[in-house]
Amino acid sequence: MRTTPLAKANEVDRKWYVVDATDVVLGRISSVVAAILRGKNKPTYTPNVDTGDNVIIINAEKVKLTGKKAKKKIYYTHSDHPGGLKSISAGEKRDKTPELFIEDSIRGMLPHNSLGRQQIKKLHIYAGSEHGNQAQNPEMLDINKLV
Repeated sequence: MRTTPLAKANEVDRKWYVVDATDVVLGRISSVVAAILRGKNKPTYTPNVDTGDNVIIINAEKVKLTGKKAKKKIYYTHSDHPGGLKSISAGEKRDKTPELFIEDSIRGMLPHNSLGRQQIKKLHIYAGSEHGNQAQNPEMLDINKLV
């Protein structure tokens, strides 16, 4: 009986991709990048092995939110102390820390275990158009053509 070959962690061939976030909706870029980080775009995808590629996101400050989310969507954090509830709108979070804003969105789409923590390390986000990963020869990926 033939079985489907499963990928092994040391046999995975990893590529580098650059994604430009200029005027791309946050949910669209997050779902596509999360699938690439997991390796779901490859025929060798194995759920329990990190088969994903490295992704560089540039122009994170120019990511787009649809509707009234910039003002109405609120992120809450709590320090576990009395009166320690803090809130920030999505627009403020995007303007203040655009790298963290996109990373949190992608992190929520990855598995919440040790495999997901390993996969998020392959994500590199830059607020501007310059990135420090030229030596890896990343190829440009157009999000709008993938979906």
